[in-house]
Amino acid sequence: MSNPVLMQGNEACIEGAIAAGMRFFAGYPITPSTEIAESAARRLPEVSGKFIQMEDEISSMAAVIGASAAGLKAMTATSGPGFSLKQENIGYAAMAEIPCVIVDVQRSGPSTGLPTSPSQADLMQARWGTHGDHPVIALSPSSVEETYRLTVRAFNLAEEYRTPVILLMDEIIGHMREGVALPAPGELAVTDRKKPSRQELDRPAYFVAEGSYVPEMCAFGEGQRYNITGLVHDEWGLPTSSADKANKLCTRLMKKIECNLDHIVTCEERWLEDADVAVVCFGGTARSAAAAVKKARQHGIRAGLFRPVTVWPFPAEQLKKLCGRVRRIVVVEHNYGQMVLEVERIVKNSCSLSFIGRVDGTVIAPDEIFAAIKEEKTNGERVG
Repeated sequence: MSNPVLMQGNEACIEGAIAAGMRFFAGYPITPSTEIAESAARRLPEVSGKFIQMEDEISSMAAVIGASAAGLKAMTATSGPGFSLKQENIGYAAMAEIPCVIVDVQRSGPSTGLPTSPSQADLMQARWGTHGDHPVIALSPSSVEETYRLTVRAFNLAEEYRTPVILLMDEIIGHMREGVALPAPGELAVTDRKKPSRQELDRPAYFVAEGSYVPEMCAFGEGQRYNITGLVHDEWGLPTSSADKANKLCTRLMKKIECNLDHIVTCEERWLEDADVAVVCFGGTARSAAAAVKKARQHGIRAGLFRPVTVWPFPAEQLKKLCGRVRRIVVVEHNYGQMVLEVERIVKNSCSLSFIGRVDGTVIAPDEIFAAIKEEKTNGERVG
């Protein structure tokens, strides 16, 4: 580990990206993610990387796709309105299987909303923002140091599964400054995309070996001929209207995530060994939740914390196990109720459920969560 440094979450994101091998960033300034672009503009030339400010968020996402296809690890960063604009090209990247990382530092909305205020209202957009059935991996950090580590992991997952990966930050974490001890160079594993050997360059570009769901990937100019399209395509990347080929491709895209949940999905579980009440939350909200749970413990209430780190795919199996141990769950999130819908689907009637939400741009205080932990609420009742 390095010596502790005072660092902002947005700065940690770029440092993690560079440690993961990111050498191309295209973006457009938008609060509260602008410091990511500013840091990229300063840091990338120092490691022989390229930064470009595009004319808008749509072109930024397109440039990232092009850079990745040319062989670079590539990233963009934005907030809610820009995230909306990137969705069509995120779907293109999912269909064409282009690895890339999209950082969304969430802020209050809809529309322009409260540009400098915290929110977690892009959770469902991260999963369902682009049209059609498509694979999604989204990670959400709750500290500055974890932002660094999850940025590295986001690139690793993108390269390993040839898919766009979303780092779903929020304004609380993006603008927070903390003393952090960053991993030493080489301490965190870094994954690079698998490429076919020189002897395999004549085979179809989207050829998938037996027992695998992810094709190896040559960069443009490395000797393999293939076509990139957002249309349903065959193994050469050429558009097709064949129902059989469409089913094979679209099913494989989903299964490369579904069949690797044990490797992809992670969550944090604290004080749950004997818990009677569990607080379920993600991202920056977990900081208030952890303080509330500690206070509950001091008052003799057996409370615990369950935090999805991988918010998509959602840690359903881990939550199911928790439901069998606790009597009550309190869902806390900075929105009108998005993750709570997923929790309700999994919990069903196995335990009671209450909810605290916030849409006014202010933070949810620990005492508010502590009050909800103490109170008995009927299933599905909204506290906030």
